[in-house]
Amino acid sequence: MDALKGVGEPAAAYAAGLPRKRVVAGVVFRASDGRVLLVEPSYKVNWEIPGGSVEADESPWDGAARELQEELGWEQPVGRLLVVDHVRTQQHRPEGIVFVFDGGVLSDAEVAALRFPDGEIVSAGFYGPAETRQLVKPLLADRIEAALTAARDGSTWLCENGKPVRTG
Repeated sequence: MDALKGVGEPAAAYAAGLPRKRVVAGVVFRASDGRVLLVEPSYKVNWEIPGGSVEADESPWDGAARELQEELGWEQPVGRLLVVDHVRTQQHRPEGIVFVFDGGVLSDAEVAALRFPDGEIVSAGFYGPAETRQLVKPLLADRIEAALTAARDGSTWLCENGKPVRTG
């Protein structure tokens, strides 16, 4: 832990014992008719929104922007925060915090022109609510629904395992 270099032993021991949380950042892009952009990963069955794990010493918004560049070849800042979701420990995943940012509205032509530079994503498209629920995990479907509501009404939603708890 280079950040703790030069601090006293009690401070280093305290810092080493602090809880760790997985941090994930995603971006919701929409079509003008309200459909949402989903991406098909090459390495798993369920579809996702663009995004992924935030790296050490990286902010959630920078992590989301980096993932857009890696997955879609886009270099752009992300929009405002739509959702903060606390995800409890699951069978194979530690507890985490998920940040969902607004990507704005895209056209069908912009999505058709997407290229996937790192091979992590094999396809992408706009999907309505029923199709989205079939393609993504239920937790993500709930999170997307909260994000779309937040994008429409200008709010930010606080969620617990994808379920809205309150607006922020």
